[in-house]
Amino acid sequence: MTNSQAWDFAIGMIGVDGLQPTEEFRDLIEKEKRGEVTMEEAKMFLDKKYKMRETLNA
Repeated sequence: MTNSQAWDFAIGMIGVDGLQPTEEFRDLIEKEKRGEVTMEEAKMFLDKKYKMRETLNA
């Protein structure tokens, strides 16, 4: 499975639950597919976003 196929599969799987990634995350996915960012950078983006929300909810 290619990286692009893996992302498409993951988006499809969350779509089963009626969820969709944000436009911001979709842009990041496309950049990762094109090799403009690494998977590690994508993970850091998500970690930062999640930690920001966690702090706001505390």
